[in-house]
Amino acid sequence: MWPAPVTLTGDHVKLAPLSADHAPALKEASKDGELHRLWYTSVPTPEGMEDEIARRLDLQNAGSMLPFCVMTPDGTPVGMTTFMNIDAANKRVEIGSTWYRSSVQRSPLNTEAKRLLLAHAFEDLHCNAVEFRTHFMNHQSRAAIERLGAKLDGVLRSHMDQGNGVLRDTAVYSIIASEWPAVRANLTWRLEKPRK
Repeated sequence: MWPAPVTLTGDHVKLAPLSADHAPALKEASKDGELHRLWYTSVPTPEGMEDEIARRLDLQNAGSMLPFCVMTPDGTPVGMTTFMNIDAANKRVEIGSTWYRSSVQRSPLNTEAKRLLLAHAFEDLHCNAVEFRTHFMNHQSRAAIERLGAKLDGVLRSHMDQGNGVLRDTAVYSIIASEWPAVRANLTWRLEKPRK
């Protein structure tokens, strides 16, 4: 299996292989800020958490996703993220299906989670490129992706049926292997600079 399940640990976050055991804590995390009510993103409802975990694990078994539970350093689950749309032949992954409870957003947790995932993708898996995709209207997500150093590849118009009568325009970003050293330096600097 490429990529194989792995635990990635930093100072502000721990990314562990997702399991059904994480469901109770992730239900609580989903309630923080009622993120599942946002129309332009897809965060599982507390009631749908077990089904979402099962869906992600099924995709892992099929070889198209590697899901992680996002935790604080003490092991408290606060969200989920994945390597998805895995293309082993071309050494490409997408980092996506990411959500965090409201109380940890805009903290070093997300920056470090992305740094850990990107380092694993480029340094351990030797990826050629890592993609990020989000709803064109999700300005918070797009700004976060751009702060990582990813470049906009384009917009896939009327790309996905969201199931609510809305067709999603998808903004597609990527970081390629040759850009990783500069992106890594930027993320390391952002994690080390004093916070105001």
